[in-house]
Amino acid sequence: MYVIRLPDGTLRVPHSVLGDSAPDGGERIIAQAYVEVGPDDPDYERLREQSITEAELEEKRRSWRAGDAELLRTFEEWKAEREG
Repeated sequence: MYVIRLPDGTLRVPHSVLGDSAPDGGERIIAQAYVEVGPDDPDYERLREQSITEAELEEKRRSWRAGDAELLRTFEEWKAEREG
């Protein structure tokens, strides 16, 4: 997950929580979400330096999907060679 910089300067910072869902502790919950951080937060500048915009994140996702398609094509070729 990435620190996302919104157009108004607010940062969306990944935040994970680990907790018990049952009183006996039998099950665990792992939750991942974003919390919003503004310029008044002491960690804002540090987080801002490593942030990306929503457009940059979407470009990363596009490149991952394109890479996935290429990887799948390569795997299918390999699989066909092994079967043939």
